[in-house]
Amino acid sequence: MYIYQIMSNNFGYIDIILLGMIAGFIILRLRNILGRRTGHESKVYPTFSEKKFNVPKNEHKDLKPNHEILEGKQKKEFLKGAEIAYETILTSFANGDIKKLKTLLTSDMADNFDQAIQARRKENIKSEFTFIGMKESNVEKYEKIKNELFASVKFVSEVISVKKDKDGKIIEGNPNKIKLVTDYWKFSKNILKQGPNWYLSEIISK
Repeated sequence: MYIYQIMSNNFGYIDIILLGMIAGFIILRLRNILGRRTGHESKVYPTFSEKKFNVPKNEHKDLKPNHEILEGKQKKEFLKGAEIAYETILTSFANGDIKKLKTLLTSDMADNFDQAIQARRKENIKSEFTFIGMKESNVEKYEKIKNELFASVKFVSEVISVKKDKDGKIIEGNPNKIKLVTDYWKFSKNILKQGPNWYLSEIISK
């Protein structure tokens, strides 16, 4: 009887140990299958899982430019471009670069410049030109006529300009003297044509 009781107690302990081992095994298996939470997992919200997150499209529309006036930032950018065009046209003319001139002049002005360059070459006159800097530039007049825009600009610049004959003799200008030059140029632009370019359409004598 005593021996049976001892064996029964032992079997009870063994059952508990076995059950504990089985439970531990099941826990380990679940942990391996499901993984362990570290606290850094991204949260899942089931109510949003089937919904698409659409970013609203930017309905910004480009404002139609006001061609009736030339003010503020638009005027500042225009003058900056006009100054670059002024220097480029003078330098290209001195170098006889008609190809570059055609990108900055109206067709009529391009013909006039081309004729002047050809006449200079025919007489074997060499033009030497150095642009020192722009002193001042101002829009003197701006107007819109139908689809054409016109802007008259006053330029005050410093240059060194010299003309020499075929023998290299100076016939005009001084290579050692900076000359202050004032010019009045009119630029034009057709608002129906693509591109932002303005073109020199007239040199105004004053």
